[in-house]
Amino acid sequence: MRAAPAFQVSLRHFGVWRGAVSLLAALGLTVILAWWWSQSRPVGIGASGLAIACAVAALLAPLAAARLRPIGLRWDGEVWHLGVASGEPVAGDLVVMLDLGAWMLLRFSSTSSSAITWLPVQRRGLEAQWHALRCAVYASRPALPDDDPIGGL
Repeated sequence: MRAAPAFQVSLRHFGVWRGAVSLLAALGLTVILAWWWSQSRPVGIGASGLAIACAVAALLAPLAAARLRPIGLRWDGEVWHLGVASGEPVAGDLVVMLDLGAWMLLRFSSTSSSAITWLPVQRRGLEAQWHALRCAVYASRPALPDDDPIGGL
């Protein structure tokens, strides 16, 4: 298998991700409220405080998902680069964590730090580049200089 050619894409559309986060937040809030109302005795202050904190987090989760900004993703034939709005692109490794055909969850691990960035990527908005992106994320990577071709034998 050969390495994929250089490739660049701008990730701008996160509708599926926003919908999934909103749905999970609504389900979580429903479960919290159902638990609270199902209690036959008054709930203690600690449990009430925890339930309120969880409810607030469930309400704020869709707002955080709505604030996603466009992200540049580039494969130069050897290394992935993630272009964040705050500066120079960061080199790292990209791994497919979940692939649902028209939607993927990718994990970008920076080589210069321990930072991990999760990238929800959907086909909608990337129709012309979707096939090339999938080929690039699944193509073999070039061997690193310290890789042992024999496998340690």
